[in-house]
Amino acid sequence: MNDVAAEAGVALKTVSRVVNDEPGVNPATADRVRAAIERLGYRRNDSAATLRSGRTASIGLIIEDAADPFYSGLSRAVEDVALRHGYLMFTGSSSEDPARERELVLAFCARRVDGLVIVPAGNDHEYLTPELDAGISAVFADRPSGSGRNLDTVLCDNAGGARSGVAHLIAHGHRRIGFIADAPSIFTATQRWYGYRQALTQAELPYDPALIAMGPPEPARVLADVERLLALPDPPTALFTGNGRTTVATLRALDRPIALVGFDDFELADLLGVTVVAQNPAGLGKAAADLLFSRLSGNREPAQRLELPTQLIARGSGEDALRLF
Repeated sequence: MNDVAAEAGVALKTVSRVVNDEPGVNPATADRVRAAIERLGYRRNDSAATLRSGRTASIGLIIEDAADPFYSGLSRAVEDVALRHGYLMFTGSSSEDPARERELVLAFCARRVDGLVIVPAGNDHEYLTPELDAGISAVFADRPSGSGRNLDTVLCDNAGGARSGVAHLIAHGHRRIGFIADAPSIFTATQRWYGYRQALTQAELPYDPALIAMGPPEPARVLADVERLLALPDPPTALFTGNGRTTVATLRALDRPIALVGFDDFELADLLGVTVVAQNPAGLGKAAADLLFSRLSGNREPAQRLELPTQLIARGSGEDALRLF
């Protein structure tokens, strides 16, 4: 900064004001300082700024899988909010492993992030207590924490969305509806299972456990489940799938036309004519990030729990048997 001040012929404080976008500098002088910065290749020392402010201007985001389109949309939204506040974002994937979630969170905390957005893989977050006591802010997204402190949480209406999707199939004459979803240990899967059962109850239809298939959304597992369901003595006439990856795996596994509604929109669903219950991953990420930066700005109000709505998008597969290509 001394070199820049000498090059531009200004005081050191003037350089500091220009670098930190502070007011009170004549525009022509500021342009001269910026030109000197460009010629000399000066870069601000963020480590020194951290020592002065006590903040790193960084946050951590822990999601299930960065390769999942749902979480990539959520991640981008959090990053956009962070950049708008002048923050950088670190991201890690927990792979549904609570130990890995904890390891990532503590690794980010060791790097002194100012806040965290966490998609929980586990139910126990007591390990966060020392970090929260030290001043780190945290928000849970997509799923709540099962234990620990009461922290801000942003969810979608999983049960209501599933209920609307299954009710849509029932309204089009289906009485035996298969449910293929993620593992029941996952909050979102359990909530969607609950919504499925609610729709049957409201229509006064029996619940048949033989029509339920829950587990990891791996193609081989989904294929086996689809084959089992369709081989039943009284097979389902329609399927409700619990997330985007499961829907895609189900489409690949089907060998006959069948009505289908999936939870989560996905790429090419419109071209394939797949009816979906769409949630808003970008809205989820933005809401979680806005809550986090509200806390970082000093908001000390009681923890909030936001639930975002879903939208049923009818494209044909929930009304008529899906045409297979």
